[in-house]
Amino acid sequence: MRARLGLAAAMGLLLAGCGERTAPAPPPAPPPPKAPASAPPAYKATPSPTLAAVRKRGVLACGVHPGLPGFAFPDARGQWRGFDVDICRAVAAATLGDASKVRFVTIDAKDRFGALKAGRIDVLSRNTSLTLSRDAGLGLTFPATTYYDGQGFLVPRALGLNSAEELGGARVCVQAGTASEANLADFFRVRGLTYRPVVAASEEDARRLYESEGCDAFSADISALAASRSVLTNPGAHEILPNVISKEPLGPVVRQDDPAWADIVAWTVHAVVLAEELGLSSRTVEQARETATDPETRRLLGVEGDLGALLGLSPDWAYQAIRQVGAYHELFRKDLGADSALKLDRGLNALWTAPKPGLMYAPPVR
Repeated sequence: MRARLGLAAAMGLLLAGCGERTAPAPPPAPPPPKAPASAPPAYKATPSPTLAAVRKRGVLACGVHPGLPGFAFPDARGQWRGFDVDICRAVAAATLGDASKVRFVTIDAKDRFGALKAGRIDVLSRNTSLTLSRDAGLGLTFPATTYYDGQGFLVPRALGLNSAEELGGARVCVQAGTASEANLADFFRVRGLTYRPVVAASEEDARRLYESEGCDAFSADISALAASRSVLTNPGAHEILPNVISKEPLGPVVRQDDPAWADIVAWTVHAVVLAEELGLSSRTVEQARETATDPETRRLLGVEGDLGALLGLSPDWAYQAIRQVGAYHELFRKDLGADSALKLDRGLNALWTAPKPGLMYAPPVR
């Protein structure tokens, strides 16, 4: 009996020893590395019919004002100049790699939306305000605001006026087919004042009527009034009253049936605004592309990642727009600000980070 118990004990020890020498199970495989937070999603750009047409044609068709100082006008050599003109040049640089590849098409206010919807132009860049009825009712899209404006009144200093509310009974020049016409009626109606609208076919006609004393005041966007005043015989004899009677967010317009093209135009505008935020300019952007260590600057300039692919554009799309046309502050200063005949302050169009903050703000490029 004792021999059997001893044999059983020995067998137990032997089996236990064999169990201890069994190879351990392999450790679980590590999880795959996560992509950096800044990496773009795996996404193929939606084809844009407008972009395809522009590239096939080799030129961007841009609808502009026939002649509005500061925004769109041919200079003495017939070269187009101005803020709206530069926005189109930036889009051409981003899409074609060449800011000069633009055909400027002059369009009257009453025809501007029809020309865009008919496909005669690829983008409308003509001091045009975003409104609900235009955005939702015309089959159009306003991709980004380039200039925050408002409607005002230009009057002779000799009248000694301090406010537009003193214009009761006055003759007021206004352009037909614009938001200004309706805003003017609202302003006087709300205040119980009468006025005599003198409706002109174009801003140039309204300006001529005003200068020839065909009306007592001229009402339009304040930027347009500053432009008109700059070409009057005696600009100093006229003043813009302090009243701002509307909100006029101005910017380029595209067709609603091509959202990929709307994205391209929007992000081109955002790129030139972000360039100012990041301290870039047309003169410094080339060096920044070589030396920048800031991730957002590197992404914007196409050094890191390939965000251009999301738009169907080359990696250096934003770099080309900034290098060839400029950052937002350069465009503003040259066309509308201190270096222009208009001498407009940045005001609402200052960056949101400026000492006197404005409304200009670019979404992040990531």
